[in-house]
Amino acid sequence: MATWKPVVAIVGPTAIGKSRIGIEVAKILKTEILTADSRQVYREMNIGTDKPALAEQQGIPHRLIDLVDPDQSFNVGDFRHHASQEISRLHRQGLLPLVIGGTGLYIRALLRGLCPGPPANWVIRNELAQEAKTQGPGFLYEKLQQVDPDLAQRLHPNDQPKIQRALEVYRILGTPLSVVHQQHRFEDTPYPSLLIGLTMDRQALYRRIETRVEWEIHKGLVQETQSLMEQGYHRELGSMKGLGYRQFSGYLAGEYSYEEAVRLLKRDTRHFAKRQM
Repeated sequence: MATWKPVVAIVGPTAIGKSRIGIEVAKILKTEILTADSRQVYREMNIGTDKPALAEQQGIPHRLIDLVDPDQSFNVGDFRHHASQEISRLHRQGLLPLVIGGTGLYIRALLRGLCPGPPANWVIRNELAQEAKTQGPGFLYEKLQQVDPDLAQRLHPNDQPKIQRALEVYRILGTPLSVVHQQHRFEDTPYPSLLIGLTMDRQALYRRIETRVEWEIHKGLVQETQSLMEQGYHRELGSMKGLGYRQFSGYLAGEYSYEEAVRLLKRDTRHFAKRQM
């Protein structure tokens, strides 16, 4: 029987303080932090992803950040591959891996296994991309609401990569992706884990979100977004649709005012945190 090695994971909604607590836990455990965040994998996207600066890391190595450029694809399978390699390395060194989770899908895939699905069908993907281009992104979300309302309820209408993948799976299998997930019972848990969930009064968390947004703007979120756009990272990239970049790229494109961009960012971050709780 194979020897399973343990993992400690800290999870919770955005702005609750996972990074700060994680650093203190890592000091106690004398280990490294493995970041499970789908946005911090992108290079040059620092302020908007709340990526800890070197000084903020307090000497604790942070792995699984800055893995790809903003125009490169990166999915949960890629994350699980990289994370598994890091976990194996830490176990060989006699260290207890500490995972800090900002992306629930990444944590679930790592600790419970990855739900198998059909390989990419580029004919269908191109069809869906063309439909989104001609009909507008809301068209595909409405389609998903019709064929897989359970999954649609859990996804943001602007999360086009996940929406398109769900529709792709449905067209291939004729089965909603939410049903595929239910049928996969995740029995082959690769790592026994201690899962630490952080929680907070919702209104208190919303106040923290307000403060964090203001701090990110003070640090230069608008300038970071402009720099990315000037480098050719266009608004349709998945990386540029993340919180902060989506709202301020719209402002920089002249679609609405600066004040409206700030309002949208605060509102969308609250909605995101609510879905994480």
